[in-house]
Amino acid sequence: MHKDASLTLGESSAPPRPDIQSALFLDVDGTLLEIAARPELVLVPKDLPAQLARLSVQREGALALISGRPLAQLDRLFQPWRGAAAGLHGLERRRADGVVDRVLDRNSAMALERLRPKLAALAASESGLRLEDKGGTLALHYRAVPHREAEIRALAEALRRDAGSVLRLIPGKMVVEFQPRSANKGQAIAAFLAEPPFTGRRPVFIGDDTTDEDGFVEIRRRGGIGIRVGLPCPTAAGYCLPNVTAVLAWLARSGLP
Repeated sequence: MHKDASLTLGESSAPPRPDIQSALFLDVDGTLLEIAARPELVLVPKDLPAQLARLSVQREGALALISGRPLAQLDRLFQPWRGAAAGLHGLERRRADGVVDRVLDRNSAMALERLRPKLAALAASESGLRLEDKGGTLALHYRAVPHREAEIRALAEALRRDAGSVLRLIPGKMVVEFQPRSANKGQAIAAFLAEPPFTGRRPVFIGDDTTDEDGFVEIRRRGGIGIRVGLPCPTAAGYCLPNVTAVLAWLARSGLP
């Protein structure tokens, strides 16, 4: 089933049962884990790393995390599981064989370097704003002051324009993130699908936020299954699940008779 991108999540249907022949791509925050007030405060269900390992073994390794977090954070969260993963929206990617590829973009790095002190000063002077410096991307969180969303997004867009065309600004759940245009989650998924053990499998991608839409577009282009998590909103995904609890229950059914 393919839905028009102008439809909302609420108009999409529940996804089919997971197929062990599929290639499974999973966002993390808001999809596998409940969003916390600060990224370092998320709680990982104690059985989730083992569940990821089971799902990966079922698919001969064709499971990858696709996250805005750095790979090092993903490894700490889901230890001892350490499988294929894309971090920083695809700027760094660990293949199924363990080899790590990184996108090196000097122009984007220089633009972020110019932005870094401006955002740091803004976060330091404004109560309720917090800068998360991921190295390859910069995220400004305003969860403590949600009433200022329009103001903060307008300010961030002005900073993005000043930084030039090498960066894009992605609005998320109480966050705006400056990212290089040279990488996104759709490109990361496409790179995995060009390699074993992902090659030839039908892709499934589950995500919950604006940054996941690139992935849904890529999945849709390949005839795969895109699943958006959360409240109704415009999306390129064809299916929906209401929350993290529903995602974990859906994954738990994978491989069952």
